[in-house]
Amino acid sequence: MDSTYINRELSLLEFHKRVLAMAMDPDVPLLERLRFLCISCTNLDEFFEIRVAGLKQRMEIGAPAQGPEKIPAKDVFEELQKEVSTLVRQQYDVLNQTMFPELTAAGVRFVQSDEWNAEQQAWLKEYFEEQVMPVLTPLTFDPSRPFPRILNKSLNFILRLHGRDAFGRRRHRGMVQAPRSLPRIIELPQHLSKPGEHNYVFLSSIIRVHVDSLFPGLKVGGCYQFRVTRNSDLYIDDEEVSDLVRALEGQLEASRYGAAVRIEIGHECPEDLQEFLLDHFNLQEQDMFLVEGPVNLNRLSTVCSIKDRPELLYPPFAQGLPDELMSDDNIFDILSEKNVLLHHPYQSFAPVIDFIATAAKDPNVLAIKQTLYRTGADSPIVDHLVAAARSGKEVTVVIELMARFDEAANISLANRLQEAGAHVVYGLVGFKTHAKMLLVVRREEGKLVRYVHLGTGNYHHATTNVYTDYGYLSSSQRLGEDVHKLFLQLTSLTEARGLKRMYASPFSLFDAMIEKIKRETEHAKAGKEARIVAKINSLNETQIIDALYEASQAGVKIDLIVRGICSLRPGVPGLSENIHVRSVVGRFLEHSRVYYFLNAGDEEYYCSSADWMERNMFRRNESCFEIRQKAMKEQLREHLELFLADNCQAWVLQGDGKYERLSPGKDERISAQETFLENLTTAL
Repeated sequence: MDSTYINRELSLLEFHKRVLAMAMDPDVPLLERLRFLCISCTNLDEFFEIRVAGLKQRMEIGAPAQGPEKIPAKDVFEELQKEVSTLVRQQYDVLNQTMFPELTAAGVRFVQSDEWNAEQQAWLKEYFEEQVMPVLTPLTFDPSRPFPRILNKSLNFILRLHGRDAFGRRRHRGMVQAPRSLPRIIELPQHLSKPGEHNYVFLSSIIRVHVDSLFPGLKVGGCYQFRVTRNSDLYIDDEEVSDLVRALEGQLEASRYGAAVRIEIGHECPEDLQEFLLDHFNLQEQDMFLVEGPVNLNRLSTVCSIKDRPELLYPPFAQGLPDELMSDDNIFDILSEKNVLLHHPYQSFAPVIDFIATAAKDPNVLAIKQTLYRTGADSPIVDHLVAAARSGKEVTVVIELMARFDEAANISLANRLQEAGAHVVYGLVGFKTHAKMLLVVRREEGKLVRYVHLGTGNYHHATTNVYTDYGYLSSSQRLGEDVHKLFLQLTSLTEARGLKRMYASPFSLFDAMIEKIKRETEHAKAGKEARIVAKINSLNETQIIDALYEASQAGVKIDLIVRGICSLRPGVPGLSENIHVRSVVGRFLEHSRVYYFLNAGDEEYYCSSADWMERNMFRRNESCFEIRQKAMKEQLREHLELFLADNCQAWVLQGDGKYERLSPGKDERISAQETFLENLTTAL
């Protein structure tokens, strides 16, 4: 697979490996390691639902894998299968050989059925009879009872049966589906545990032990858990769709039963039942993963926040505030004097929520306009927008209905906002609205003044506690005018011309990035110092990569901090020897996007909602804004330098697409995230 570029899917899988490595890091508290193990499972689920599913579709039609490498989809799939098989084995090795023993030693036990004492057995039998059995539907198969539809990623059991049913017919196989309403892990009451211990039992164990009672008159010869992962990508034909909401609702329902792409089965399941399941779901042996443990490791996430075991978790901290917001002054009075740069999660997201809340109540505020991509359940931001609309303010909300896995939630909040009287505009089909923008129009002394918030991350009050992002509050009228034009573009679909402080996809951002990279290239060719630093989540846009290769060959020093996918090959002689790529994986998910260009000493800093990906440049509405204040530029410079100096949570990309983790060794220990925690927050 030699190529100038690294395959996107293989690069993404490398990121999943880095996440799993956090579950194996002894410096990470035990329950946090368990949480990383769970995250690695959900990451892999999505990888199969979207990436592998797409690859399989390409294999069916004989198309190459996505990307400029033009590698046959079959070759990529085979390489992925080998890598994924190794990754899954590592997940369960970590669980069984490391995690379970260490958890047990710490008083957090997952009690296996052969370990239940008499009291526990009695309690669990009663629990099964009262809480579980009434909602189970045991099934056997015949022409009138075909194999049931299996919901994506649901917990199921295939059974070996012996004997005759009530009608005298022999039964060989049966099935039980675990309803979504049932908890997958049950904590035993304290009187059934030692003092200070937390004892848990898997629902799968309870069902397996008591499954005989579901099939009276038949003998259960074996009960084996399985889970099917389905293609969950949504397809909306922008040429044919007339009602996006209705079309999307239909797609959401269908996606629950998309084509099967993977099956996970308990390792003890006999071969004939394995073959039966593979045949039913039209899968091959390479699509099957035999696992020694729960078929969904994410079940374990319910125990990751045990309140009385703080020593097993990351130390808590109090989010800080920048000096500009330490006063009790009205937010509009503060912003009329100075701009504010927030660095989440180290600094609180509360000022952004307060900004919207104040605007909703302020009688001088005439209009609020906001983009929403992901907001989460019970969003206080949506509450304030609803209140503003009900009070008679002009509220316009651009909601992206196609935000992956948040589609249903976004349809619901769109309906709620419309009922309150807000103007709701859906993201344009084929061009997701991913920009993070908020505009407040206020009357002050007979004039209209614009206030803005721009960010690199979503308006999601929960993820701002675990994702790193920048948020920028300003009363700059030029910036406000730019944001105003971009909202007009999103609502009227007219082009936002003459932007002064911003770039936007799909119109100006790509050209701006190429121009700035080429400018550094020309400076290097002229013998001037040239430098590019970018902190992004992903990089796969080939024209940008090619421009970076050309810049490297001209002598531009390039440092890329790329959390996830990176299709650029660094350090290749004659091609990219001046490019260094690293990924930082730690307590918080690195999500902020920052671009830096030396520009012959007139340094430029930009924050953006956009990664350097083809989709962000050409198929999304994105925003990119310049940071001009000297103090803020210095702050961003220090942050980027800290990431480039990190020797604790940084991984360095090699030319072959693999990553090597850095270690401080005898050098001073430097962790960007730990330094931010130390400098920007208050320990509790």
